[in-house]
Amino acid sequence: MFKFIVCMKQVPMVSELPWDSRTGRLQRELAEGMMNPACKHALEAALQLKHRHGGRITAITMGPPMAEEILREAVAMGADRGVLLTDPHMAGADTLVTSHTLARAIEKECPDFDLVFCGCHTSDSETAQVGPQLAEELGVAGVAYVEQLELNGRTVRMQRESDDFLETLEMDLPGVLTLTPHYYVPRYASLVGLQDAFEQVGVDLLSADDLKLSAKEIGIKASPTRILNVFSPVAGKTNITIKGSAKKVVDELFNRFGDQLSGAIGKDFKTHDHDEQINE
Repeated sequence: MFKFIVCMKQVPMVSELPWDSRTGRLQRELAEGMMNPACKHALEAALQLKHRHGGRITAITMGPPMAEEILREAVAMGADRGVLLTDPHMAGADTLVTSHTLARAIEKECPDFDLVFCGCHTSDSETAQVGPQLAEELGVAGVAYVEQLELNGRTVRMQRESDDFLETLEMDLPGVLTLTPHYYVPRYASLVGLQDAFEQVGVDLLSADDLKLSAKEIGIKASPTRILNVFSPVAGKTNITIKGSAKKVVDELFNRFGDQLSGAIGKDFKTHDHDEQINE
């Protein structure tokens, strides 16, 4: 029986990103949370493999107690159990320390795993680092930005787009994959699934002590990454008015912005004057 693990993250709603300007940390407890979209696609990939080949899916996340919500959602969609890593000492971890903590939890809860699924990135940071770092922490092969995959015995065959090329890769199990949101469309949770998620299936809680991790190797204290500044970008706009006859306006438009328009549309634009010279 295959053993699949889906690492997921609760992220703030896109419209709610409260930052602490002093520390540079996201104040997650102040924002309404949701399952990271790319993680939901990764879960769907695991669910489809489970349907075709059998197996069990363990959903794991690290975060405050409120992050249990996305584990319940994962169970409602079809995961078999949820594991929440929650401890005040884990707060503020960067991607390196997050990967280290997740790896220790996987080794404790499912040491004989076959595949670990992650979203290719998260909507609140976009680093795309946890998946590859997790593969390194676990000492297994890893492939990022997978579009679709299939199992053949103990081998997984994958396709991914890289530099405008479609790559086909094969990897022996076990391994870690990060999934893009392009191919696997997440399913809706059924009413039966929702009932099971809140009545039949529990969520296991693991603290730093449960993982035998000291306060010095987790959370913000152990993280080498430091946020120096947090700010909201301001988009500036400049209006340009071109006056004159239609021909003059068009000529001026292409003289000023012809390069940008040609690059965006993929066509070499010529002004009327230039066309007239060619016709002569």
